[in-house]
Amino acid sequence: MMTQARESLRGKWQLAVGVWCIYALITILAGDVEGMGPVLQVLIDGPLFLGLSVFALAISRDKEASISQLFTGFNDFIRTLVAYLLMGIFILLWSLLLIVPGIIAALAYSQTFFILAEDKSISAQEAITKSKTMMNGHKKQLFFLSLRFLGWFLLSILTLGIGFLWSLPYFYVTLAKFYDKIAKKSAQ
Repeated sequence: MMTQARESLRGKWQLAVGVWCIYALITILAGDVEGMGPVLQVLIDGPLFLGLSVFALAISRDKEASISQLFTGFNDFIRTLVAYLLMGIFILLWSLLLIVPGIIAALAYSQTFFILAEDKSISAQEAITKSKTMMNGHKKQLFFLSLRFLGWFLLSILTLGIGFLWSLPYFYVTLAKFYDKIAKKSAQ
């Protein structure tokens, strides 16, 4: 999947880096708003995650990708906000038991925004439930796939964060490839 993601990103790296720069700039600026930063951050994260999912799926599927896709989640603000809040609450509650159940919950809910990107009629709660169902038997695979990026992320830290401009798009397009793979399996 990592090789397929690199192939999909060929010729689109500049666009992918640009989208991640815009995403980072928006989240940093939102977090720095005096007195409203955390609230504003929560309000924009869901729509931006949906936008990143739409963008990553477009690149992964070799379809036309654009910067405007980053903002598509704001057209579906309530559904994306609810999905983001519910996921956060569920992961937090599982994490209270111990860290491992929280990680397992995060893996189980990881496909939620890809599902929301593909199905405009599904509710946030239904997307979370569908993600849990899709991830049955695939959490370990996603965990180990994510671990393969650990080295990339450590190198990105060593470059004072600049490396994240390439490693995060690479990771997210790989996640889109993973989503397509398990969505195809669960449809059979």
